[in-house]
Amino acid sequence: MQEERYQKLKEIVRTYLPDDVSVEAIQLESNFTQELNINSANLVDIVLDVEDTFDIMLENEDMDGMQTVADALKIIDTKIANK
Repeated sequence: MQEERYQKLKEIVRTYLPDDVSVEAIQLESNFTQELNINSANLVDIVLDVEDTFDIMLENEDMDGMQTVADALKIIDTKIANK
């Protein structure tokens, strides 16, 4: 299940990657803004896509805690578990 969520998340993030960052750069430990060069506007779009894809609601503190791909997965798992 975790792997499936990871793949879905990678597909979402891939859409917002700048031209100078390859899809292979998306790893669990990748930091969205520092390593993947995703700007804050695109980060908001990623959050909205995550909410739609996984049918969850993210709060401001969730967004603040979403620094890396692994952080995002942990938050998604927690939200799904608490639905």
